[in-house]
Amino acid sequence: MFAIPLGDGAELRPLEPWQAEEFLAHIDRGRAYIGAHVGLPDVAADLESARDWLRSYADKAAADSGRLYGIWLDGVLVGGVLFRVFDAGAGTCEAGCWLEPDATGRGLATRAAAVIIDWAVRERGIHRVEWQVSSENTASINVARRLGMTRDGVLRENYPFRGVRQTTEVWSVLAPEWPPIRV
Repeated sequence: MFAIPLGDGAELRPLEPWQAEEFLAHIDRGRAYIGAHVGLPDVAADLESARDWLRSYADKAAADSGRLYGIWLDGVLVGGVLFRVFDAGAGTCEAGCWLEPDATGRGLATRAAAVIIDWAVRERGIHRVEWQVSSENTASINVARRLGMTRDGVLRENYPFRGVRQTTEVWSVLAPEWPPIRV
């Protein structure tokens, strides 16, 4: 398995079904914080559902339609980045991230997202990388800004999240705009 150093004792690695127990422990540590804006804690409620979710991304990777990577800090899984959607034929994908609260404020999500976006643009020929985020999720919006993304628009009350209609901001970066990264 590969590991890409992110600096400050952090590294990026594939996150796979065999790591379901570690993944669930991570989600449990950050369940309320992560779940404030994304449904990941809802789909990883127990070991079986956590393993199923990880397996769904292993299947996406095999089909070249998505990818999932964990962020480890000093050997502990503290977050992740993913391509929720990946369409190499169309040259588009959607990236995203999450962190447990003790890992925030270190630039980990930005550095990890930059690594996978750089791979998508430079190695896979992706032309447009999207970042869809709740308009209430300031931390994730700030990641999109630090990645050099442009706010394309707002989808007002487009997504029901835990009984409340959520407004989504769509951010993106195009291949010609993507700068070289320094992790």
